[in-house]
Amino acid sequence: MPLENKLGLTDEAALARAEEKISKTKALALYDTGLLDTFPVGTFEGLADIHRYLFEDIYSFAGQMRTVNIAKGNFRFAPVMYLAAALESIDRMPQSTFDEIIEKYVEMNVAHPFREGNGRSTRIWLDCILKKELHQVIDWSRVDKSDYLLAMERSPVKDVEIKALLRAALTDRITDRLVYMKGIDASYHYEGYHVFRTEDL
Repeated sequence: MPLENKLGLTDEAALARAEEKISKTKALALYDTGLLDTFPVGTFEGLADIHRYLFEDIYSFAGQMRTVNIAKGNFRFAPVMYLAAALESIDRMPQSTFDEIIEKYVEMNVAHPFREGNGRSTRIWLDCILKKELHQVIDWSRVDKSDYLLAMERSPVKDVEIKALLRAALTDRITDRLVYMKGIDASYHYEGYHVFRTEDL
């Protein structure tokens, strides 16, 4: 059964296609309007702003902390009862070096604050931190899907792999629209969404 949605779609494949098209269009607008640059950087509030903007036309819970426990495969994300405390603690984590920023990203991934759309919004959030603190972003089109998913799976225990993988894909082309668009496409590809290309929307 697909998640309850504002589009009234009951078919999972139809919802996935609609979600990809609508939220990718919004991801592009987030960049083109300059709105992304107005959100708080490195906090749950900023992440919630990104999530709300991407998914508000699809889900009523867009930008809201989840109220259910969720898992992916064998991995259980932060239990709901500890989620608010975990997010407050992540907000306070330092973000002045590459290592600190990736450690913060890993913790936010473990928290997984939303019902759906965590990975896609959190990767944009990560780039906002890197851009502000280091004047760099990740060229996600250079990060292999299976390498990334394996490294993220292991990251709560050992973050060496994810740091090496993302460090190798850093670029100083922080105002390059194409890098951003390719990044959105790659980010969606990790989650199994690859029907639409951002540049065609």
